[in-house]
Amino acid sequence: MSGLLLSVTTGELVSFVEAATEATVEATAGAGALLGGVAGGFRRHYRSLRSGAVRLLFERRYGVRTSDVVSLEKFGLAHEERVYYSAANWQTLRRTLPRDAVGPDDVFVDLGSGMGRMVLEAAWRYPFRKVIGVELSAELSEIARQNVAGTRLRLRCADVELVNSDVLDYEIPRDVTVVFLNNPFRGETFATVMRRLIASVDDNPREVTVIYFNPTEDEFLMSTGRFRHLRTVNRGRRDKQEGPFGTIRIYTITERAGA
Repeated sequence: MSGLLLSVTTGELVSFVEAATEATVEATAGAGALLGGVAGGFRRHYRSLRSGAVRLLFERRYGVRTSDVVSLEKFGLAHEERVYYSAANWQTLRRTLPRDAVGPDDVFVDLGSGMGRMVLEAAWRYPFRKVIGVELSAELSEIARQNVAGTRLRLRCADVELVNSDVLDYEIPRDVTVVFLNNPFRGETFATVMRRLIASVDDNPREVTVIYFNPTEDEFLMSTGRFRHLRTVNRGRRDKQEGPFGTIRIYTITERAGA
């Protein structure tokens, strides 16, 4: 199977899946409204299949490995406030962070960077001065280092730093301007890190953008009175998400009262 996937282009594979799916949907739709839900199910299955195929081909083409789902129990790091590793979708940053919003003095940090997918996307797409990934697991950090060292992507940012650390032991740099999180931790851990981020902004006033994928702690952010919600991006253009999963919320940190 892998040999077949490698022998076709992304466009050819997607076209094949599209054609097969559309034929199935048209036949099903002809059976009447009763089967409308089935047609919708085929479309959702097609989108999932297409997305997975594109991710596989992209990673094979550019020599990276970021698609695994990994439980922290495997590394003896399980905790009720820590979430298993699952990478955010490729192009998450493209959908949420305009390229012209990033300049040569901006610094990006991914808190809970795993195998480095968002680190790679940030360094590849944007002219950041520095890109940082902070990851608790030494094993995942090592895979991220291998990805950065061996990728065939042409990285715009030459300064990529991968830090193997508990985020509670990590001091947020005073020059960070873009923070990414893919729901890596919750509860008091999340609250502590966000309070430290606010303190960093108060210590060195600057504009900071926070991109939060699967924003389970949105209520806490808004309760601080320091995070302003800018917009929400859903998984698909037509999708309407009822919960946090599959959505991306973008915030900025506001000045403290009286500053």
